[in-house]
Amino acid sequence: MKTYIPPDDCSFSSIDAPCFRNLLPEEIELARNSKTKVVFRKGENLTKQGAFASSVLFVMDGLAKQYVEGDTTRSFNIRLVQGGEFVGLSVAFNNHTYQYSVVALRETTACLIEKEAVTSLIKSNGSFAYNIINRYCEQNSKLYLSIHDLMYKQMNGRLAGALLYLWKEQADGEVFPLLSRKDIADFAGLSTESTVKLLKTFEKEGLIRLEDKNIVLLDTANLEQISLIG
Repeated sequence: MKTYIPPDDCSFSSIDAPCFRNLLPEEIELARNSKTKVVFRKGENLTKQGAFASSVLFVMDGLAKQYVEGDTTRSFNIRLVQGGEFVGLSVAFNNHTYQYSVVALRETTACLIEKEAVTSLIKSNGSFAYNIINRYCEQNSKLYLSIHDLMYKQMNGRLAGALLYLWKEQADGEVFPLLSRKDIADFAGLSTESTVKLLKTFEKEGLIRLEDKNIVLLDTANLEQISLIG
């Protein structure tokens, strides 16, 4: 069950994002009165694809995965979301529903800011707008890269790329133990069965080591080559 914390506990002094550093006093007051801190437990949705969107979320700490839902059995994981990142920026640009789902992989704390307040700040503060648009474009670039990999890479290249991406995202702790084999398959755009087989092949070739749910990358250079020639 989500834990709601009074707005004053979601202070801008604890939000490490360039866009919040150049707000005028009246803009800080507007944002302060339009935000709520929420703690999401593991497995809870920060956003739900297709649901009405009333807030832009700034993740303060924790770890979540962003994904696009397909049918009842398939989805595609776009990226991991960690502290310091925004979720749902598109709702500030007249999107009334979330275009993807985000679910917490471990306890995750987010600051929910009413979309009307974010829109108002974008219109009134050029520095804030620049940083928001910059982050939005970065997220779109990653999405286009994911689409490219799905369209043009073979299965082993897609899995190698997904493993390298997840491995590089482990700065704040291990990621693989928090993911199922289906999660990894959804990052690579593969079936779970194909992913399990390829993981065993990679292990036999000395590229990785499987330790229950954890995966240790032993030869990142060769994995990079596999991902590149995909």
